[in-house]
Amino acid sequence: MEQIFSRIVQRDPEQKEFHQAVHEVMETVRPVLDRNPEYRQLAVLERVTEPERVIMFRVPWMDDQGQVHVNRGFRVEMNSAIGPYKGGLRFHPSVTLSIIKFLAFEQVFKNSLTTLHMGGGKGGSDFNPKGRTDSEVMRFCQSFMAELSRHIGPNTDVPAGDIGVGAREIGYLFGMYKKLRNEFTGVLTGKSLSWGGSLIRPEATGYGVVYFASEMLTYAGESIEGKTCLVSGSGNVAQYTCEKILQLGGRVVTFSDSSGYVFDEEGIDQEKLEFVKQLKNIRRGRIREYCDKYPQAVYIEADPELGYNPLWTHKADCAMPSATQNEINEQDAKNLVRSGVRLVCEGANMPSTPSAINIFLEEGVLYGPSKAANAGGVAVSGLEMAQNSMRLSWPREEVEGRLKQIMKSIHITCIDAAAEYGMDGNYMAGANIAGFVKVVNAMLDQGLV
Repeated sequence: MEQIFSRIVQRDPEQKEFHQAVHEVMETVRPVLDRNPEYRQLAVLERVTEPERVIMFRVPWMDDQGQVHVNRGFRVEMNSAIGPYKGGLRFHPSVTLSIIKFLAFEQVFKNSLTTLHMGGGKGGSDFNPKGRTDSEVMRFCQSFMAELSRHIGPNTDVPAGDIGVGAREIGYLFGMYKKLRNEFTGVLTGKSLSWGGSLIRPEATGYGVVYFASEMLTYAGESIEGKTCLVSGSGNVAQYTCEKILQLGGRVVTFSDSSGYVFDEEGIDQEKLEFVKQLKNIRRGRIREYCDKYPQAVYIEADPELGYNPLWTHKADCAMPSATQNEINEQDAKNLVRSGVRLVCEGANMPSTPSAINIFLEEGVLYGPSKAANAGGVAVSGLEMAQNSMRLSWPREEVEGRLKQIMKSIHITCIDAAAEYGMDGNYMAGANIAGFVKVVNAMLDQGLV
């Protein structure tokens, strides 16, 4: 296994995020390979870590002043063994091939856990929609889709939203796809309700995180009711994580963005949450403005030189990192343990570094990895695909009921897989093993392709 990982690193030495994601999975599936020696002979690790297809393209577009810009577009179609490629599009300056590959790799196993028939993929661009007008975003999305449309389709690859890609961007992307292909089909998820979207889709990732956390606590003989929670981020995932925590009787005291974070000791209630939704979704403002509205709260500006994030130093019971990858480092993990946090449930993709995860496991913290905990978003995307195929719209109660059942099923799957390989209670091992075995067996059933 060390030789296989070494070859992966040598082949693409600059792809640090992808290496991290692969190494985490390889370490936890080692017992599976020991029990199934034919997996080694059939090179399943080499096959599952190499994308089936990588698409890179230029995206030229013009701003409102007539200046032409050129960004880079990506789509990594990682694995289609159990269904069409499924995964979001991310528009953010930090986007690189390494980040898209790590996200696509994680997506393969996340989608496998949902019980739905979806393969794994991811895409995006280093375009930054912040500060751009609607017309500029529209022109960029149309140029992006002019190339992407050649490679996607309802039975081939179904993208969705991610960081920087919300309802506005999905609308522009879908409109261009429809014009180019002359067909109205469920090629994108996260659509508006009036033209094929699903109820609960905006809430799905955040709600799913809390449902998974609730299952973890129930399994440990506890409840989320009365628990104080630290939530990072202030976008879609963070907002609806907060909303569901409030509905289940918990308490949220933090929100953040790239500039810093707010700490509200009184708790962020539904009224304050609605203010954050307006601030971030409509006005596209910064989280520091929360303190202008609610002066009892404290705003702490981000300091990259500090080496840790003070958000994770506040006393709490639970933490839901919902911002971005590797936001919790080793020192942050130590601070969380010191602050009394006994559950970490990941809303963002791979928000904890390997050293942070080791501390959680060593200290007995209930740790819900992102590929299991935040699978609710792609699960409801899968339900949106099903509704599109049937030309139906299910009521809110039905979609949320299905989401809740899927998260419950993922929890059981993780617990059972971990126990089968002698790692009781290790959700990371359980998620990796269960997702890996399902995908690999499907690949082997389909031959050497």
